[in-house]
Amino acid sequence: MADDERRDEEVDNDGAQEGSGEDEESAGRDSEDQPAEVQGEETVVEDEATREQTAEPEDSGGDDETPEQTAEPEDSGGDDETPEQTAEPEGSGGDRPEASEERGRDRKSRDRPSGDGESKREAVPGAELEPIAIEPERELSAEERARLEAEAEERARREAEATAEEGEEPAVERHTAVDLPAESRIQATGKRKTSIARVVVRSGDGKFEVNERTVDEYFPRPYLRTVARQALVTTGYEDALDVRVRVHGGGISGQAGAVRHGVARALVEIDPELRGELKRRGLLTRDARAKERRKAGLKKARKRPQFSKR
Repeated sequence: MADDERRDEEVDNDGAQEGSGEDEESAGRDSEDQPAEVQGEETVVEDEATREQTAEPEDSGGDDETPEQTAEPEDSGGDDETPEQTAEPEGSGGDRPEASEERGRDRKSRDRPSGDGESKREAVPGAELEPIAIEPERELSAEERARLEAEAEERARREAEATAEEGEEPAVERHTAVDLPAESRIQATGKRKTSIARVVVRSGDGKFEVNERTVDEYFPRPYLRTVARQALVTTGYEDALDVRVRVHGGGISGQAGAVRHGVARALVEIDPELRGELKRRGLLTRDARAKERRKAGLKKARKRPQFSKR
């Protein structure tokens, strides 16, 4: 029995030495591919592992188990890391799985953007702005109405001053006053844009009617009243003649120009000597300026649609 036990011990020692030699060769091959610092740590762990493997058969007595069989339960143990557990993956010829997992986590953490960047990227532009509230229309107060009326009066006063400055030209000098018979009446036609005015002039005291209304009622703006009376004021007949006008077509501005043109023509019929002065001031010239007609394919007379390449 003693001889058999010795033979078994010798066989176990020879197997352990062969296994350790193979582990050293595989560890040497792995160390060539790893950096110097990692190689040093692995060699220390391998030395400790080989010592423990060689010591295990001696402590086990006469058991027939080989070192590989005894190492398996140790490797399959709990979560506590021991040198034996770290040595076996190194001896298998590959990198440590724990180290590779840690490197992968570090790379992911470096590549992953921070939470602030994600929030900025997900934020909708203009989300922090407050929407514009459309206020409903409200009735004007007495103060606001008074202010608007004052602004309108000031605007009218400025227009009256502007027209007064333009009409400061001296009146036409008449060598002899023309007395128009009470029964006679002079008719003339004035035109401006699309407005046509038929003017009837009689002897009188300065009445001026337009479509059976006074000139102040018919023309709301002071400038238009000045335009309608310009020919009479220039020649000095504003208090010696009664004027009745029937005008139609166009707008209020065009009608005022048509009335002025018709009154100037009637005054030339009454006093031919006034022709030169009225002509010089442009009161007898038919103003041909008018809105240009719209052309086919255009939005207005000259305005074209926006060009589209496709």
